[in-house]
Amino acid sequence: MAEKFDAIVVGAGPAGNAAAYTMAKAGLSVLQLERGETPGTKNVQGAILYADALERIIPDFRDDAPLERHVIEQRMWVLDEKSFIGTNYRSDAFNSDQPNRYTILRAPFDKWFSGKVKAAGGLVICETTVTELIQEGKKVIGVRTDREGGDIYADVVILADGVNSLLAKKAGFHGELEAKNVALAVKEIHFLPEEVVQSRFNIKGNEGVVIEIAGAVTHGMVGTAFLYTNKESITLGIGCLLSDFKKAGIAPYTLLEELKAHPAIAPLIAGGEMKEYAAHLIPEGGYKAVPTLYGDGWMIAGDSAGLVNAVHREGSNLAMTSGRLAAETVIALKEMKLPCTAPHLARYKAALDDSFVMKDLRKYKELPDVLHSNPHFFSVYPQLLNRAAHTMLMVDGQDKHSKEKTIRGSFVQQRSLWGLVGDAYRMWRATR
Repeated sequence: MAEKFDAIVVGAGPAGNAAAYTMAKAGLSVLQLERGETPGTKNVQGAILYADALERIIPDFRDDAPLERHVIEQRMWVLDEKSFIGTNYRSDAFNSDQPNRYTILRAPFDKWFSGKVKAAGGLVICETTVTELIQEGKKVIGVRTDREGGDIYADVVILADGVNSLLAKKAGFHGELEAKNVALAVKEIHFLPEEVVQSRFNIKGNEGVVIEIAGAVTHGMVGTAFLYTNKESITLGIGCLLSDFKKAGIAPYTLLEELKAHPAIAPLIAGGEMKEYAAHLIPEGGYKAVPTLYGDGWMIAGDSAGLVNAVHREGSNLAMTSGRLAAETVIALKEMKLPCTAPHLARYKAALDDSFVMKDLRKYKELPDVLHSNPHFFSVYPQLLNRAAHTMLMVDGQDKHSKEKTIRGSFVQQRSLWGLVGDAYRMWRATR
């Protein structure tokens, strides 16, 4: 265990696997450490895989990756207690030979990805916890594990150990995570026959549907819910900021039970057998919450670096892209025979800044603060929108002009004219 590697990767999620595979494929000696029994053991939940990010790492991944369904339809719903108003986009263009998005189950997917790391020549060791980073002064030179004689050395360590990166925190690379920057999501997987899933969502073959949900189901807390179709199951979940959970005193599973009972959701999961339940922390602080990403002998990627686009619910693509860019930074330095010191590893941050990862996070950098300080976006507006739709669609002998006047009056009564203008301006500034 005293052998020295070119690189050590901590974690076997999308970011860690992307980093380890990219370096191993380039011929570097790579050690990947995972505390789970196998990669993916801790991840039973469904997720969305964005093909472009993985295709840049493994171009032929579709040949054998454990994919569930390719997404051909995106629905966006805003709920009140009894109804929803929403929109959807469905296109047969997504039924191409190379679909853009897939639903996956993380346990088999992570295991498959880690298998690719091994096939490329990387050494993967599971059931091993990294307890701390080994440092000479401020330079990271290796890791200390819970195995006997478990000090392992490397030229660089890439941390991809999840949102609550204890190693980075213990080493002083970032402080305690703020509750307002982290969401807690709870998910269930409901198993149904394949033909039932297809019938309920009007799909065929391996086509899939994703539903993003906001509104009354979060009790005014900053958060959203979601539903993904898998081959023979449905992933259903909901998440809100930890700070809001603490303030409201509502348990996450209470929100999930209410979501399952909502008249818009209940028919979609009726008759399903719930076999899996998971809770997961998600970094949603955005651009302002991203910590220092590199230093002497280390880099940090994926959820550990807070790289999640909560607005578009994108995470796996940011994770895989950051893992790949971290790996490519090491490969380039090795080719130029340069040490993995902070000035040279700054190439990683520059590459991220030049990618969609930081550009998208920067675009929405003000949005987390706007949403956190304006909870009516998750309470008042869902009620008003659903009530407006109900008013216009109810045929009761009242003329449409009067109905429109009633709707405008309800908005002004709830938010005031200047309140509506201010809300529109704040959202425009936060998303432009």
